[in-house]
Amino acid sequence: MWNRLRPNRRNLIVWQWMLLIACFVLWYVLTSPTLLPPFYFDDANKAAFFFGEPQKVLMRIWEWFSGGEIYLHLWVTLIETVLAFVIGTVLGLAVGLWLALAPMTSALLDPYIKAANSMPRVILAPIFAVWFGLGIWSKVALGVTLVFFIVFFNVYQGVKEVSPVVLANARMLGANRKQLLRHVYLPSATSWVFSSLHTSVGLAFVGSVVGEYLGSVRGVGYLILQAEGTFDINTVFAGILVLTAFALVLDGLVAVLEHRLMKWQPKSGETEKL
Repeated sequence: MWNRLRPNRRNLIVWQWMLLIACFVLWYVLTSPTLLPPFYFDDANKAAFFFGEPQKVLMRIWEWFSGGEIYLHLWVTLIETVLAFVIGTVLGLAVGLWLALAPMTSALLDPYIKAANSMPRVILAPIFAVWFGLGIWSKVALGVTLVFFIVFFNVYQGVKEVSPVVLANARMLGANRKQLLRHVYLPSATSWVFSSLHTSVGLAFVGSVVGEYLGSVRGVGYLILQAEGTFDINTVFAGILVLTAFALVLDGLVAVLEHRLMKWQPKSGETEKL
């Protein structure tokens, strides 16, 4: 019965695109002074000023890509995001494994880790700008602080959730510490890491854009900041749409990587069938 209610993938994609088109049509109607009388603002032109006009937003995106202006900024944002994502993930994995397997050190550092995690990391952006300058590394540093804790806590929990029965069986078969790490702890931690990667890549992206917004000379966040300074709302929305599409592409790449590296993991429902 439940399987019959699941939509066909092709039909689902069609409906998703139709919903997107409907949103753009609604946006166009609500910001066009000639189609509807003013009902939110006293002047219908104010709606277009505050919310932009979709046809002009799409035209600005077309100009960016056809003229090649956007590519350098996208490349800078991509480099910052990938570096923050990779460095933050590796550090989170390493520190999470280390503290999960070292209870004494974990207990000693626990209040400091919680304090660092509770700190709003965005406030570190000006400090990183002073330390690393306005280049890519201040944005990478901010992204790393956002990614690290997501991966760290997932890895830490993943190692702690390893079944005692599995550990006892592995030790009975003569597995040493390195073999336990490779064949028991790492697979368990990897499962938890991939469950957080979609969030992590989004946070790496946020760190890069926020860093660009607070101080940079290149990047999509820089383009949005420049447009905001001149009250060019259409360019601001164009930048937001480009960033959204860019983030979806990165999330899709993470999904492909997860699918290829986690083939060994049983799919949902397979364990029940067994």
